[in-house]
Amino acid sequence: MKHFLHISDYSDTELWEILNLAKDLKAKFHHRADVKHFKNRSLAMIFAKPSARTRVSFETGFEWMGGHALFLGPNDIGIGKREAIKDISRLFSRYNDVMMARLFDHEHIIELAEYSTIPVINGLTDYNHPCQIMTDIFTVWEHMGKIEKLKIVYMGDGNNIVHSWLHLAMKIPMDFVCCCPEDYTPDNGTVQKAIDAKISNITISHDPQKAIQNADVVYTDVWASMGQKEEALEREKIFSSFQVNEELIKNSGQKTLFMHCLPAERDREVTDGVMEADYSIVFDQAENRMHVQNAIMVYLSEKNK
Repeated sequence: MKHFLHISDYSDTELWEILNLAKDLKAKFHHRADVKHFKNRSLAMIFAKPSARTRVSFETGFEWMGGHALFLGPNDIGIGKREAIKDISRLFSRYNDVMMARLFDHEHIIELAEYSTIPVINGLTDYNHPCQIMTDIFTVWEHMGKIEKLKIVYMGDGNNIVHSWLHLAMKIPMDFVCCCPEDYTPDNGTVQKAIDAKISNITISHDPQKAIQNADVVYTDVWASMGQKEEALEREKIFSSFQVNEELIKNSGQKTLFMHCLPAERDREVTDGVMEADYSIVFDQAENRMHVQNAIMVYLSEKNK
């Protein structure tokens, strides 16, 4: 059974197949084509961690493709609490055709997939966010016509977004820079794996002005994610020099695109002016979540026949 848990589980050829499929499905969606890949099929969406964008994009996309999506929130299902994960996995495999889970603990998505006889898609864990980064690189491809050999600079916390960029860098050549405070670096093991893959140049920087030089894309995320809000005031002081503002973008020395996975806390990690600038592609990025996730679901359905 093929699942979608980490980008690095896939070859570069397979990743390109998904990206090209997303391009085709996006065109069909905009032309309101009659697409019925999932007629009479169901998607179980498990949310231990709530998200408006993830729910709306998966639910809208799956139903557009002819299927029925079921939302299961924290009050409906207690992953690893009310019932064993392996029991949930085996039961849902008998009811449904696809499972998507947005969880806190990464080991929970691993166990869910281990016992499942239907495709499991990682909608986010505290470790990674593969659907988001596949969306991001698809959006870069749309705007720049290529994805290889670009300089991608991430500003902020070395979090699950960074880990998925590192997994992508193990497959697609790029110059990836994570610019973060010294005590907020990404997982050392993941960084080393990306370096050892010898596909991309990987840099961990603590100097925003140096990191931004010649950036093709600058990317940021909230400084305090879900589950870290009690640290928000402390983090605001620590991360203040990592804000993406107009001056920082200007100092890149070239045309630079701005990306954010949303939701954004305007005038904190990014200024309102950058969010609204003509080089900001955050809403193309947000729309593309649905098209790329649709492609992942269709791809897995075809590969698991």
